[in-house]
Amino acid sequence: MNTETISQLPKAELHLHIEGSLEPELLWQLASKHQVSLPYQSVEEIRAAYQFEDLQSFLDIYYQGASVLRDEEDFYQLMWRYLCRCREQNIVHAEIMFDPQTHTERGVGFEVFMPGFLRAIKDAESQWGMSAMLIMSFLRHLSEEEAMDTLEFAKPYYAHITAVGLDSSEVGNPPSKFERVFARARELGFKCVAHAGEEGPPEYIWQAIKLLGVDRIDHGVRCEEDTELMAYIKMRQLPLTVCPLSNLKLRVISAMQQHNILRLLEEGLLVTVNSDDPAYFGGQLNANYQALCDALDMTEVQLRQLAINSFKASFLDDSIKQKWINTLTP
Repeated sequence: MNTETISQLPKAELHLHIEGSLEPELLWQLASKHQVSLPYQSVEEIRAAYQFEDLQSFLDIYYQGASVLRDEEDFYQLMWRYLCRCREQNIVHAEIMFDPQTHTERGVGFEVFMPGFLRAIKDAESQWGMSAMLIMSFLRHLSEEEAMDTLEFAKPYYAHITAVGLDSSEVGNPPSKFERVFARARELGFKCVAHAGEEGPPEYIWQAIKLLGVDRIDHGVRCEEDTELMAYIKMRQLPLTVCPLSNLKLRVISAMQQHNILRLLEEGLLVTVNSDDPAYFGGQLNANYQALCDALDMTEVQLRQLAINSFKASFLDDSIKQKWINTLTP
């Protein structure tokens, strides 16, 4: 299957960390703008540093990269460049995760990054009709108390946030650690998502479902290790936002030929394809679809179903979901 077939289909992206879309060129440019000292001498050295070994070494450079984001214009540029990439790939809707604590911990508040994000989203909507929603993610290696504070700090921007999420290092930080803050978020009317079953066990997926009340599971590929969990996810049609190139880069799998996404799809699970942190994991959304075509001989029927699933699993209104699904149904 050629790249043209992939690119012509309208798609939604549901698992994208905006800080993880920070490409080496913008990082270098912003470091120069703010006179931030980096342990690299060129864009090429930054690009080489993006070749990390595991989730923790990725997170180390991820947070280091975010340190160059200082003012509203920086956050505008970060969001705008991602949205322009969406336009190139026929991504017509995106649900974008952001990590407030990555910024508030260094003194950059909601009043700085939110206006930048929102201005870029508004520009993309007015210029080419793209829709986007924001998912505020809590860093799970920090405390629940800090997550609760973050939820409170976000109050002036509640109208612009669709969901809350949970990301960062999974092992040793189970969903159960955040039960109270997710209960509060649900009371406030937010949708809920959580990373689970990437490097963590199937039990973390159960916790996200039973204790956090999630509407979607981010990653979730290890659900296959628990037949009861698989049956439950299928019955509920609980979406999984799967990130193939991320799974490969972070060694969840050792080769793309081992990926289970098409197996899960054929089992009737509501799986979707996403890019996670594309600047770091070697590919935007269309590259993730292409990797599945190349390694797993994905058929056009499967490709089309995954694109349909991206809208089914979204937080769009049902009428808008159906409009896009109709364009994808032969």
